[in-house]
Amino acid sequence: MPAMKTEERHDEAKGLDLMDPALALSLLASGQQAAAKSVDAAIEAIAAAAALAAGTLSTGGRLAYAGAGSSGLMAMADALELPGTYGIPQDQIVVLLAGGTASLTDLAGGYEDDTELARNDVREAGITAGGCLISVSASGSTPYALAAADEARKRGAKVIAIANNPGAALFEGADVAILLQTPPEVVSGSTRMGAGTAQKIALNMFSTLVGIHLGHVLDGHMVNVRADNIKLRRRATRIVSDVTGLGADEAERLIDAASGSVKLAILLASGAKDATQAESALAKANQNLRQAIAIVSPE
Repeated sequence: MPAMKTEERHDEAKGLDLMDPALALSLLASGQQAAAKSVDAAIEAIAAAAALAAGTLSTGGRLAYAGAGSSGLMAMADALELPGTYGIPQDQIVVLLAGGTASLTDLAGGYEDDTELARNDVREAGITAGGCLISVSASGSTPYALAAADEARKRGAKVIAIANNPGAALFEGADVAILLQTPPEVVSGSTRMGAGTAQKIALNMFSTLVGIHLGHVLDGHMVNVRADNIKLRRRATRIVSDVTGLGADEAERLIDAASGSVKLAILLASGAKDATQAESALAKANQNLRQAIAIVSPE
């Protein structure tokens, strides 16, 4: 079987262990930067994936992320950020990491070969028609990722596949295939490096566009942020102040009146007479804040 791109040797890595540390780090940095550039060719596919995922979430469906090893960690990191950053209900986001919580203390490789584990994880998570599963694998041939995607597809869910090798088996039958064709790793086969970096960037872009589609971003602000600590409370105040032009004290007062909701606070400042009217405007606008502002703003 021909070697996969993710397993090939890097042309400049010979003697890496003998290099001056600064030179070695410079080579490692250039490897990461080259990997990051691979995302450019995948922009259209990432856009299609985000539209599919946003459609799933907007109709009440569940979005699941599946993967093993480093790819699973990249997927999990993106999934865990969605509720706090964009206020997406936690019960709509599912993380399927091969080995589950055991992999958070010991990222043992054996789990990635367990196809029945993957199928059981999908079944137990209740991924069915109306849902969407994102399966991530650097090689595109990881048994856990393949089985999870196959089981989700059999149960009627849409499948988004992310891999770093062209022609990856994971792409077969996927509704959206995202190829991140990263160059060989400086440390051959260590896909937590370049491949993982490209996956992280692509997932960041994907989930941000999902948030935009769902109406949770306005002019670069995360207007559906869950302000559940001091830092985020201050951020929420700054967002309301920036969007409305109000001072910090008045912005904070409106956030209190809106029970912590940035969107509702902005709508109160924009003309809504109370939180009930603001909520009604958001519902009419399908949670899109810009459209809701147009509804409540005086002519």
